[in-house]
Amino acid sequence: MGVLKEAVYFAFHPNQLRSIIQWKVWHEPVHQRDPSKEAPTLQSCFKFLNMTSRSFSAVIQELNHEMLVPIALFYLVLRGLDTIEDDMTISATVKEPMLRDFYKNLNADGWNFDGNGPDEKDRELLVHFDDVVVEMKKLQKNYYDIIEDITKKMGNGMADYAINAEFLAGVVTVAEYEEYCHYVAGLVGEGLTRLFVEGGYANPALLERMELTESMGQFLQKVNIIRDVHEDFEDNRRFWPQDIWGKYVEKWEDLFDPKYKTQALHCSSEMVLNALKHADECLFYMAGIKEQSVFNFVAIPQAMAIATLDLVFQNPKIFNSHLKITKGDACHLMSQSTQNLRVVCEVFRKYARRIAQRNDPRDPHYLEISMALGKLEQFIETLFPTQNVKHVKALHAEKNGNSASMGEFWETLILVAAVICCLLIVSGLMVGAAFVMGARWDQMLSPGAASKIEEAAKITAKIAHGEL
Repeated sequence: MGVLKEAVYFAFHPNQLRSIIQWKVWHEPVHQRDPSKEAPTLQSCFKFLNMTSRSFSAVIQELNHEMLVPIALFYLVLRGLDTIEDDMTISATVKEPMLRDFYKNLNADGWNFDGNGPDEKDRELLVHFDDVVVEMKKLQKNYYDIIEDITKKMGNGMADYAINAEFLAGVVTVAEYEEYCHYVAGLVGEGLTRLFVEGGYANPALLERMELTESMGQFLQKVNIIRDVHEDFEDNRRFWPQDIWGKYVEKWEDLFDPKYKTQALHCSSEMVLNALKHADECLFYMAGIKEQSVFNFVAIPQAMAIATLDLVFQNPKIFNSHLKITKGDACHLMSQSTQNLRVVCEVFRKYARRIAQRNDPRDPHYLEISMALGKLEQFIETLFPTQNVKHVKALHAEKNGNSASMGEFWETLILVAAVICCLLIVSGLMVGAAFVMGARWDQMLSPGAASKIEEAAKITAKIAHGEL
């Protein structure tokens, strides 16, 4: 039945099918993992990587051989930590010390954990976590230290929230929301950046601009929190801060009531606005990546995130179902994101404009969202100025027109100067000729010359016309 449903869907959406075929058939990984050269414990790690996240697994397994194992293990370690934090069947008194001490397990031979609830999707990873420990102990010390440090920081942050009674009822303030996203995602960005720089695959200057690293992680996390709001509601979890949703409804449950559809959409718009502020810094971060496989690893999730943000914006379905971008769109995004920064910027520009088209003037955040999208487009324009043929021709025409106008001005000025010179020469010749012929300049310029001319004029006036 599922195959028939997909066949009907692709019959009416051929572009989706084409994108999938293009990715499956023509995509050539920059690097390929060779399982035949791996120890059984490492093969087990990649098996659990495929089980926990197919999308991330595919991207990780195309990394260069230097980064492949450290980042795969980094992901599994944090996924194990997250599995404990997410499990609502574990009491806070048990969970809190486990989270704080989780980093110690990375070097503990044979450590595993089978205390997760039976419905916890990633419990098998912790049951066989001893395989991860074996591979962690094989890592170079510089990579191991980075993973251990981030695990310790993240575990302490998660533990603080686990024992916070207010947090168990949901995030209250926007500051708490930002801090939570820092612990569960911003620290991931920090760890990845340190691994990239340590391996020589990213600009060391990124370590001096940690706000870029923070934005890269937080953008992904905030988009996921917006998208998963209905799923979290069903699991009795609430990550949208009360300072935001409290502006629109009295009770958290009201957001999922169709009677409050308009208020819910306005609330989701504010959440989208909060996530959009990180978009331009994500692009800035990608500009610091030096190697193609690492760039692909960073760019693909970011492109997926901006596409997901477009999917959830002004979409009431997020409050009654779980939304995901289609497989065809995902394959198309992966094809684009594995090229270069210019193409990724065009992906961001495309989805920013789609969000702008659905931005409702009646929404209280209409202007702020418009400004955030405009800021993103302006940043992209500074990186890669648009080469518009008509605009370039107009500039050339204007430049040529200005040159022509300036030429005409100088021609007119020269012509006027020539006329004045001619008049001066002719006047000089006439005066000189009159002087040679005996003109009495001394009498004309004498004080009595004017009165004599007046008397001559009076005499002339008395002469009758007949006599003339």
